[in-house]
Amino acid sequence: MGVDVRTTEELTELEHRYWESLRDQDAQAAAQMTADPCVVAGAQGVASIDRSTFLSMMNDASWRLEGFELSDVDVQQLQDDVAIVAYRVREDLNVEGKPLTLEAADSSVWVRSDGGWRCALHTESILGDPFGRDRQGA
Repeated sequence: MGVDVRTTEELTELEHRYWESLRDQDAQAAAQMTADPCVVAGAQGVASIDRSTFLSMMNDASWRLEGFELSDVDVQQLQDDVAIVAYRVREDLNVEGKPLTLEAADSSVWVRSDGGWRCALHTESILGDPFGRDRQGA
């Protein structure tokens, strides 16, 4: 199934709004765009996160997103109500009081329900050597 331009624009805009809600520390806005539960996979492992846990994680975060830039966005619509958005992201963060810039490849699975799209799965892979050699000691 191909993806139409309108759906590509809508989902790309949703992904931007999601990141803006993280930057703005607007937990309620992020929660409204998140399925309940939502599966998250990344460097810390895999978790299925319900709405209350999600809100708690947002409100008690030891990090702050200062800025971000998405690039190389690819949208694939699997069904009328299921789509994948994958992209590169540069994150400007403050982690435990220290600035950090992070480059990653992210993906989200968006599911349309009750007239709107919700993120049902989000993954983040920190960019680098695919075998992790750049993270090993000398």
